[in-house]
Order: sequence, then structure tokens, then C-alpha cells
Amino acid sequence: MARLDGKVAFITGAARGQGRSHALRMAEEGADIIGVDLCAPIDSITAYDFPTTADLEETARMVEALDRRCVVRQGDVRDTASLTAAVEAGVAELGHLDVVVANAGIFSLGSTLEIDEQQWQDVIDVNLTGVWKTVKAALPAIRRGGNGGSIVLISSLAGHKGVPNTAHYAATKHAVIGLTRVFANEFAPEFIRANCISPNSVDTPMIQNEATYKLFAPDVEHPQQADVVDAFASLNALPVPFLDARDISNAVVYLASDEARYVTGSVLNVDAGAAAK
Repeated sequence: MARLDGKVAFITGAARGQGRSHALRMAEEGADIIGVDLCAPIDSITAYDFPTTADLEETARMVEALDRRCVVRQGDVRDTASLTAAVEAGVAELGHLDVVVANAGIFSLGSTLEIDEQQWQDVIDVNLTGVWKTVKAALPAIRRGGNGGSIVLISSLAGHKGVPNTAHYAATKHAVIGLTRVFANEFAPEFIRANCISPNSVDTPMIQNEATYKLFAPDVEHPQQADVVDAFASLNALPVPFLDARDISNAVVYLASDEARYVTGSVLNVDAGAAAK
């Protein structure tokens, strides 16, 4: 019996990166998936390209290739109505909902005096308000099942440390840890658990781009990954520069599974020891 047999998970940001990885890893363990992604650009985020509807459809194809069911919808975590519609469409086809993974997030860099108001607001709206809206959209369906459930939020090393040039991002990731603890207390009487994962430097387009490299190699005109590997590795206690998205997904599977049935209100650092430095 797989670790998530019989469970249905709702995942935001499912088109690629960590979100796709979470969907596939959970499907490997027997879960059916409801996936949502914006699949469109946000004007203030220019360092990397955003996924497309084709990417989201590819996630669904990959889940189905694992012999699991998958319902995907284009949706915006800033829009409660689109999240609720996606949840209800998924539950109508898959029967119930057990897990919500509020994974969608955006990232940009700039000193506190350099970032503009639109950058600030977009990051707050997606990374913090979007997490709250995701849980708010998913919880009624989880409650209807009457069997408890699991809320998994994604924070960051920047949720523990004052990482320079990330005031807007760090503010949201600190706040996500606070939300985790509130959700854990509010929903514990119904055996709905809430936990948080804090990764660092995951090997996805959000990190692997020239703008982020430039922060670590400011004197290189067009820095490449090879120019910054040592700098990224220096952030971690373990001698590795980047984590694979699957490393984070393994933690998602654990927190979603019955193996973690008495784990709630926790923050699990999957960061190669970066928070310990």
C-alpha cells in the first residue's frame, strides 16, 4: 500500500518546478491531484519566465502516466473565486479532498529602497494573501470529508533569516510560518494538521536565472551557473549548492501522510543546513 493511497491533494503552482514535483511525488505514493497555476506573467517579475497552460497540461499528463487521476485548472491564487472553482471541479470528479499544498510563489530581488510598490504588492498578494486564500478555498471541501486532513505551506530560508535584497519576499515567508501555527491551532479539533516546509536554493527557474546569479557575481556581465555554484554552496552547512525539487516533495509526502498524523504546527527545514549557519 502506498503512503497516500486514497488521498486527493490540491496543489497551487502545479505547472512546473516544485509544484509539478509535488504532484508527481504524491501521485507516485497513490494520491490523485487537483492542480492550479496562473500560467501567465506578472509584470513586476522579470527575472524568469512564467509557466504556460501547456506546462500545466504536461503536469496532468505526467500524473496520469503514473496511473493516477489529475484535474488541472488555470487559476490565480489572488482570486478566491478561481481557487474555489478549481477545488469544486476537482472534488466533483475525484470525490473528496484531503490535502492542500499552498506552493505557488513568486520571487524578485532588490534592496529595500530599490523595490517599487508594485513589486512589493505583487509578492505580498501571491506569497502571503494567496496562501491564505488557497487554504480558505480548500478547507470547506476537506471538512466535508470528516476524516481530518493536512495543510502544507511552503516558506523559505528567508522565513528565518533577514536575507538582504528580499524585504518583500522575506516578509511573506516569515508570515507564512505564522499562518502555519494559527492554522494548526484553529483546525486541530477536526484533526486537520498544518505544517510548513522551509527550503533553500531549490533547482528551479526561480533560482536558476541571470538576475539571481548577478546578486552573487555582480562583477560578471552575464553570469552563468558555474560562476555562482561556490557562492550558493557557501550558504549551506552541507557542501551542496542546490537542492532538487524532489527533496522538498519528499517532505510534502511525509507531512501529507498518516505517518505524520500527530505532527502539526511544525516547520521542517529542508535546506542543507542553511538555517543552522
